[in-house]
Parts: sequence; structure tokens; C-alpha cells
Amino acid sequence: MASTSLDMSFLGNFGKNWSFRPWRRLTPCISQDRNGILPGKNKNYTSSVGYNGVPLTEMSCVPSAAASQNELPPLVSALKSSAEENAASFHFPGHNRGQAAPSSLAQLIGAKPFLHDLPELPELDNLFSPEGPILEAQKQAARLFGASETWFLVGGSTCGIQAAIMATCSPGDTLILPRNSHISAISSMVLSGALPKYIVPEYDFKWDVAGGITPSQVNDAIKELEMEGRKAAALLVVSPTYHGICSNLDEIFHICHSYNIPLIVDEAHGAHLGFHPELPSSSLSQGADLAVQSTHKVLCALTQSSMLHMQGNLVDRERISRSLQMLQSSSPSYLLLASLDAARSQVSENREAIFDKAIHLALEARNLISKISGISVLEFPSFSSFFRIDPLRLTIGVWQLGLSGFEADDILCNDFGVICELVGTKSFTLAFNLGTQRDHVLRLVAGLKHLSETSRFHQPVKDEGKNVNHFVCLDDVRISMSPREAFFATKRKVSIRDSLGEICGELLCPYPPGIPVLIPGETITEEALNYLLEIRSKGAVITGAADCSLSSLVVCVT
Repeated sequence: MASTSLDMSFLGNFGKNWSFRPWRRLTPCISQDRNGILPGKNKNYTSSVGYNGVPLTEMSCVPSAAASQNELPPLVSALKSSAEENAASFHFPGHNRGQAAPSSLAQLIGAKPFLHDLPELPELDNLFSPEGPILEAQKQAARLFGASETWFLVGGSTCGIQAAIMATCSPGDTLILPRNSHISAISSMVLSGALPKYIVPEYDFKWDVAGGITPSQVNDAIKELEMEGRKAAALLVVSPTYHGICSNLDEIFHICHSYNIPLIVDEAHGAHLGFHPELPSSSLSQGADLAVQSTHKVLCALTQSSMLHMQGNLVDRERISRSLQMLQSSSPSYLLLASLDAARSQVSENREAIFDKAIHLALEARNLISKISGISVLEFPSFSSFFRIDPLRLTIGVWQLGLSGFEADDILCNDFGVICELVGTKSFTLAFNLGTQRDHVLRLVAGLKHLSETSRFHQPVKDEGKNVNHFVCLDDVRISMSPREAFFATKRKVSIRDSLGEICGELLCPYPPGIPVLIPGETITEEALNYLLEIRSKGAVITGAADCSLSSLVVCVT
């Protein structure tokens, strides 16, 4: 009978130096009652500070005062330790810690990203039931941003907005929101079954830029719902906007809470707010119940990495967690998660001065640009109802040079290598951040001087705003179906002349200014069609339309 023992002679000398005892992976930094420890360590790291200064009862990965100042952030540390294991890996992903990394991408970014592209191994914790390094990283983020709890997001701020609305709105509930909300707010209503109550934001015709919403508009919307026998389940505010315009969240918060309505803030463009005296206050410091931040926009996490913050007791945190489990990938990228931890640590290490350089460069740029003939800079007075504009967001107007924002952007990009964040009909917007360099600012200024010198004999673009009946189409919005009903309804295409009176089946949003004229479920009116056709003839792009020429529209079959 053949021996059942395993022949290991093929191992040679390697087998003599390797223990074949079962390999036990250490459980990382979990709660005290589980006796968890940090991977590869046998020390107890404790923190005396918890949420809002309350002592933590759980064991923490935060180093003590005597610990090295070079201690890595908890999730970054766990990922480093796991990647350094001499493991025989029989798990996903298929490139197997870079062993089979596609050469074209490996040549571009190197092997290390693949080495650290690991799945949900035990020592790396579980995003949906964290008790180790993810939990500790989220706790440290909550402390930094002033939240009672923070969730890491690998689906961008989109899934954060969706989770916030799903956690506060049930089918048939009413959500008050700005008409120019991100498309994630529309998809949130499809997912939750919520019904919209829109507020049309302030609009500056000269700049062709939409602003935010005011406390008085919020109060009016709540009272209008009361007259209809309805109550808002939540209010969504976008602050700051893409152009950096901030709403008066403190006043809006007090209005909302006087009616026991939770305040959700789409703060995708404001993760950096509150970290410098020149910056506007953060939404959490002004009372927001939920704040969604794109940590990758001005802070330094990898693209697609965001955070959802909560404070207070108006929102059910368990419902947030359940919503996120539905919305987020069951295979989250640990590179994205670790980048959130690292971005938080980067700010924590020097929170008092980290934005000094960026603010200085932005103010210098604003000062230099404002002196260039024919160039305008969007300033506070442009929107009389708003008290702050993010100084790290510069919107540059070029209409006095006879140029559109698109034409100016093409010249700056092709001739000077200057790439803008956002381009409109009359202006373009620049995003300053921690990585902004002074030589790039000087190149930008040189490019704008070139535009001024070469365009000074051109006639300014005529302000045809008075000839366009802006937003009269929004005075009589008729909602015939909820966004959810419209999404699932059967659709058909009809010619634009036959669409009048039909129920819109697609989102029709002219950009600029980025305020939707028709949203799925709304009745198509003559005013809406006339506005869309007129503004398109003047160069606006109609986003969301299946037929960009607008010769046909998608409608719901009733």
C-alpha cells in the first residue's frame, strides 16, 4: 500500500528553513473584549480621546504620546503589514499581489499598487462590519472632522448622497432639495421612492452661474408643504457649489431643526472647509446632521474616495449602515480606503497650517488676475444672498474679451498647458489645492495676459440674457410621476413637436448653468421646450438628452 505521507523532497533546502505549522493570521486592533492586537505588534496602543473629547472604552490603534511620531495611520499600517507577508496566496484578485500584473499598466504605475491591491483579508477588516483598522481609521476621521460617526466611501460622494437620502426618506416622503442638485440626488429618489420639492437656486445672469439656496427659500418650502398637509422628511443643500459658493447653513440648520427636519449637506466640494481662518466654516460646525464629502477633490485621497459624516440623533445610524451595504461594492478597494486614512492623517499632522501655501497662492493669483484688462474674477458681491465663497475656487470671466469660456479654455490648454476644472459659456473655474505650484500660477497668469493682449480689439460677447426668459419654465413645474415611477415606466421616443404634454422620461439639463429644466416624471410644457431650444441655439449643452440635437425626446408611456 502506498504511503500517505507527503513527499516534500522537491522543496530542497527551502523546506528545511520553513515551518509548515498552520499559519495563523493575527487579528488586527479590534475591541478589547476580543483581545485584538495590531498586526505584527504586541503592544497596546491606547487613546484617551474619543468622539468630541469623550474617552474611548475600546482599544485603539492611536499611538500614545510616547509613541513614534512616524507611526503610520491604522489602515495604511495594516495594508503595509499584509502586503509584506511572505504569503502563498490563493485568493483574489487575479494578478496575485502583482505576480501577474498586466505589463502595460505595471510599466506605467509600477508594481507596488498591485502588491497592495488586496481583498478583505482578516487583518484588513471588513468595511461593512468594521472592528479593526477600518473602524479605527473611521473614528480618527470622525474626530478630525467633528462628527459623531464617519463612514468611508469607495463609491464616491454619489453613494454617500444616496445613502443619506435612503436613510431619511421612505417611499412617499418628501425631500426638499435644490433644483441644481447632483444627479445622485435624482437617483436617490428613484431608490428611496421619495417625492421632490424643488427650490430654484439664485442665478447670476452676468456670469451664467447658479448659486445656492437661502434660508428664506427653505422656510417658504417647508410652509408650502405644510399648507398641502405634508412635511419634509429631509432637506438637501449643496454647499459649497462647484463654483465655491456657500449657503448660510447655520440659519438653515436652525430652521430645519425647529421643524425636526434633518439637514443633509452635499459638501462634495468642501472637505477642506474649516481648516484655515480664510476658509468658510464646515457644514458640521454649522449643525448639519449628515455631510457627504469628496475627500479626493481638494484633500488628497485617491479619486472616487469620499466620506459620510453624521452627528446628532435625528438620523438612524443603522439605516445609514444598511443603505451603504446595499450601495457600496462588496469588494472595496483597500487602496481607496487606505488613501482616505492617509488623507485624514495628512491634515491631522498639520491642521493649523496645512492650507497656508494653497491660500497664499490663490490670493496671489486673484490679485494678479484682477489687474489684467478684460478679465473678471467672481467675487462675493455677485451673489447678494451668500456670505462666503471658497477662496480656493477661482472663477474667471472672459466675456469682455469677446471670448467664451470654452474658447479661452482651449487657448490656455493648447498654448500654455493650463487645464481648468470647469468651463462655462462666459467663464472657467480653477481649483487650487495642496498640490498647487507657484510656477503653475505664473503660467496661468501669463496665459490670461496673452488672452487679454490678443483679444483686446475684439468686441465683448453680447449679454443676450435679457432675450432669454430664464427659468420661467420652472414657475409651473408639474410632477405627474415620481422619479421612481418615471424610471421604471416604459419609454418611447417622440419628435420634439409631439412631446408637448407628455411625461418626460429623461433628465434635460442645460449646462451652463446646470439647472435641470425637465426631470423624469415631469410634464413637458411649452415654456420648457421653448427655453431648451432657445438656450441650445445660444451654445448651451443639454446634458442627459438621448438626442443631443433635441429633435426628439424620451417620454414615459402612460
